[in-house]
Amino acid sequence: MARFTHPFKPIIFPDSSKLILGTFPSLDSFSQNFYYAHKRNQFWKILALLYHQSCESQEEKIALLKSHHLALWDVVESCERKNSSDSNLKKPLLQDIPALLQNYPAIKQIYFTGQKAHQLYHKKFSTLDIETVVLPSPSPAYAKMRFEEKCEQYRVLLS
Repeated sequence: MARFTHPFKPIIFPDSSKLILGTFPSLDSFSQNFYYAHKRNQFWKILALLYHQSCESQEEKIALLKSHHLALWDVVESCERKNSSDSNLKKPLLQDIPALLQNYPAIKQIYFTGQKAHQLYHKKFSTLDIETVVLPSPSPAYAKMRFEEKCEQYRVLLS
């Protein structure tokens, strides 16, 4: 099994107040060099509907995050894996989330795009004094919830 290191820096701004944490980039995200790049992943589609903004290009995606004081990163810094599924992440090493929070004190809440990111975070960082919320996974593999239901959960939790 190959070991992968996270290829992106966080997308974050001095006034970011909400940090959205995924688990680890998909293989498609690696190849396209951007977060949530799998064509069927619903993350950007959900945010575009929620905030009534276009999310076609990387520039538009970054502008949406900036205009709504959102930051984006992943919990895992490196891991072994054989495919993009969170269930296949082995031997994860986590990002230095406490340092990020110290460098960006405007962040008041952390949102996770799924249970796995939340579980990994809480194994190591449960003592951090910051509100955390789990969002439904935007992955196409998470079929327990319809797209419209995911949108409503994001709307309620991120507004």
